[in-house]
Amino acid sequence: MKEMDTMSKPEKVVNQLIQKEYHISFAESCTGGMATAALVSVADASKVLDVSFVTYANEAKIKYLGVGADTIETHGVVSEEVAFQMAQGVAKEAGSEVGVGITGVAGPGGGTVKKPVGMVCFGFSVNGTVHTATRFFGDIGRNQVRQKSVDYVYDTLNQLLDNAN
Repeated sequence: MKEMDTMSKPEKVVNQLIQKEYHISFAESCTGGMATAALVSVADASKVLDVSFVTYANEAKIKYLGVGADTIETHGVVSEEVAFQMAQGVAKEAGSEVGVGITGVAGPGGGTVKKPVGMVCFGFSVNGTVHTATRFFGDIGRNQVRQKSVDYVYDTLNQLLDNAN
């Protein structure tokens, strides 16, 4: 087994999840499965991952994750409120201790003044406690926004899992 300081961020997350006997599930929109793919690239991912969802359409977020249509109507699909419900919903549906919700504007189009290209909202549910965040990566290109989102997810998961019981 590698030493923690030589592990990739996803390897560290998998290791922490195994140690805590936790399972993780992802609800991805703009990242389209990249966060799940990063986890699956790690040996032993099958010990911590049972199911994840790519819910690109609003209807899919409502149907599979329990995101409120009223939440989308009130706050917009790219919002911490929706990311919160995505993280909470995927953890509930998957029966996992950790759920991650990701929704954003990867570009090149779709941005507005209030929600510009490169804005991504995140939800992290750990044992029922949900943390949210918004990051503005800028108009750096669609796949760069997606990759920076995945990097942020694994940085945050490492911190949250370090502090989880």
